[in-house]
Amino acid sequence: MNIRKMLLASVAIACAFPAATLADTSDKKIALSNNYAGNSWRQAMLTSWEKVTGEAVKAGVVSAADAFTTAENQATEQAAQIQNMILQGYDAIVLNAASPTALNGAVKEACDAGITVVSFDGIVTEPCAWRIAVDFKEMGRSEIEYLAKRLSDGGNLLEIRGLAGVFVDDAISGGIHEGVAENPQFKIAGSVHGDWAQDVAQRAVAGILPSLPEIAAVVTQGGDGYGAAQAFAAAKRPTPIIIMGNRQDELAWWKEQKDANGYETMSVSIAPGVSTLAFWVAQQILDGKEVKKDLVVPFLRIDQDNLEANLEKTPQGGVANVEYTLEDAQKVIDSAK
Repeated sequence: MNIRKMLLASVAIACAFPAATLADTSDKKIALSNNYAGNSWRQAMLTSWEKVTGEAVKAGVVSAADAFTTAENQATEQAAQIQNMILQGYDAIVLNAASPTALNGAVKEACDAGITVVSFDGIVTEPCAWRIAVDFKEMGRSEIEYLAKRLSDGGNLLEIRGLAGVFVDDAISGGIHEGVAENPQFKIAGSVHGDWAQDVAQRAVAGILPSLPEIAAVVTQGGDGYGAAQAFAAAKRPTPIIIMGNRQDELAWWKEQKDANGYETMSVSIAPGVSTLAFWVAQQILDGKEVKKDLVVPFLRIDQDNLEANLEKTPQGGVANVEYTLEDAQKVIDSAK
């Protein structure tokens, strides 16, 4: 009976990972190096990693897929973490980097030690590493494109940025400013850093609001929309169009406002499950597949007509998400060729 159960389990694993079961990576170890976990997006990213890689380890696709997060968002600390991973004998490091350049030395050390490095979300510029990212600049520009359709007369904008010094923050902000340059009816009246966290964004917006003129819209980076809404409400100022970032509390607030007064906006972010895509890309590289150094995935956008469907499947306190399979990764790899 026990043998029969083991055989059935083996069949189930083979069905779950049909291509991966043939992979020659069963003895390989992959580590996740993450620089920050202080918001719901990062928590969802780690949860997706643990879920997908846990199943892969059980299936024997790889022998380990451990996740490590630094205590502070500091490149020096993450560089030391990567150096520890080199000493611990990992075959691949999947990296969400604190800086696009400050980790290049540690990344080069890993590559020189024969370790595959795949960066995602916060990518690195070291040529030996792979990079997986959405077009963050286009994501920022799309916010202004949406507002141009909604507000033909333009108006003053409040920009809420992410973590200072991180590639993602610079890229999204660059796209927003590019969009404003293309649509001069808009003016960025103020800018604050919300660190992609609702509480930080709420305090930052509350601090700058008294000095701002009437705001037509708030452009954001994710994890800041609900905090901005709370700050405007507390200041008893009219609620502008606030671009959301796919967090559950943002979507729930949007739904309440939509039902109450027809409030309209849009929401956009990178799916936290991109960590799972990075895992599968690393696994495929370890398995000898030829993979281009730069891979692009689409950002996840929610609009007025699909708000309810997305909110329904987004967990309380979580983020609208997509988790990637091996087959998804293979399609991304193939499309880049």
